[in-house]
Amino acid sequence: MQKGDKKTIRGWVFYDWANSVYNLVISSAIFPIFYSNVTKNKYLERFPDREELLPNEKVMVDFFGMEVENQLLITYILSFSFLVVSVLSPFLSGIADVVGSKKRFLQFFCYLGSFACMGLYFFSENISIGMISIFLASIGFWNSLVFYNAYLPEIAEPKDHDKISAKGFSMGYFGAMILLVLSLFMIMSSDETNGLYNASIASWWRVEYSFIGVGIWWLGFSQITFRALPHNVYNRKKEKGYIWKGFKELKAVFQEFRKTKRLKRFLMSFFFFNTGVQTVMLMAVYFAKEEIEWGPGGGDTGLIVSILLIQILAAVGAFVMSRTSSLLGNINTLKIVVALWFILCVVAYYITTPVEFYLLAAGVGLVMGGVQALARSTYSKFLPDTKDHASYFSFYDSTEKIGIVLGTFFWGLVYGITGDLRDSVISITIFFALGMILLFFVPQKEKEA
Repeated sequence: MQKGDKKTIRGWVFYDWANSVYNLVISSAIFPIFYSNVTKNKYLERFPDREELLPNEKVMVDFFGMEVENQLLITYILSFSFLVVSVLSPFLSGIADVVGSKKRFLQFFCYLGSFACMGLYFFSENISIGMISIFLASIGFWNSLVFYNAYLPEIAEPKDHDKISAKGFSMGYFGAMILLVLSLFMIMSSDETNGLYNASIASWWRVEYSFIGVGIWWLGFSQITFRALPHNVYNRKKEKGYIWKGFKELKAVFQEFRKTKRLKRFLMSFFFFNTGVQTVMLMAVYFAKEEIEWGPGGGDTGLIVSILLIQILAAVGAFVMSRTSSLLGNINTLKIVVALWFILCVVAYYITTPVEFYLLAAGVGLVMGGVQALARSTYSKFLPDTKDHASYFSFYDSTEKIGIVLGTFFWGLVYGITGDLRDSVISITIFFALGMILLFFVPQKEKEA
């Protein structure tokens, strides 16, 4: 396959457009607010004479017969899904490299995630089954990314990685924003809806149809990617014992990886600063829903406005950081971005009003797009000359997911101990500080290590 083919690159970029609706609608926008309100309403149904929670009262959820506080339940379900991904991706990537099946694995996890999103239509009927859908959707989304990202060094020259990675994330932000706006139009057009999600049970189906929309969007637009990407770049053949050979391939890649000090040191830094980034992105709406003084209506509209603001500025931030990296270098640019993340977490501890939250959201948007696009392209550019891209990106993916497990668990642990989400958000600065320090030990070139 010839690197730099515009049709192939355009098809690759479209998977960001296809799958980012999960990250926005399910992870960040509609589902977190919907989850909080559904679990609250279900809990209050136990007390027919009450319409509101008592001060500092915890919302308890029946999860397969166990009583679990709602915020802890969603935190630990997501953490467990990331743990599964971190175990699966290295194992499957070794097989993918041996038999040349990256595209097949990408398709499988895309379909798993998209159909699991559609399964959220039944969430309000059975919360336990709904949490299984969230679990599977998370596995589908995150596991597909390891095989998707592994195509970047195969379709483009290193000098173009920053630009193409930024374009992918920007396309994803804009595409997801389009579906979010369409979903909100459908939800708010209901005469029965009193505020976005403070609706009667009879009108919840409008929210749940948006989850079906996510699945269809993800499934449909990914076909553009599947038509454009080659199936087996290096023409590898499936042989007997390919599972065992996959283990051996992964082991060989790991031994090679250990010798690349620049890549290894970058991945250590990435582990910490990305743990902070992903934890903030996953838990921000839950934090804002509980800690910001929105006033009457619960702030659902304000949360959506802030999320749209983040999406727009994230697309801008991806390109700004791509240009900045061409002037300052990838590592120096990442130092600036990680420092900004640290400052934003400190600021988040003190904010209380919607206006303050909008300003914070603007800052998060600019650095979110920049750090995600730049981290992916930096890792891709640091790879040695190899054909085992899926195996190498499985280390990147596993590092990311183990970090998310640690971050979300740490968030939940701090909240469980202190009962204050503000303590959880300030505790995340530890990860940004460690990531920043480790970036100073990443050499500019491999020979300098």
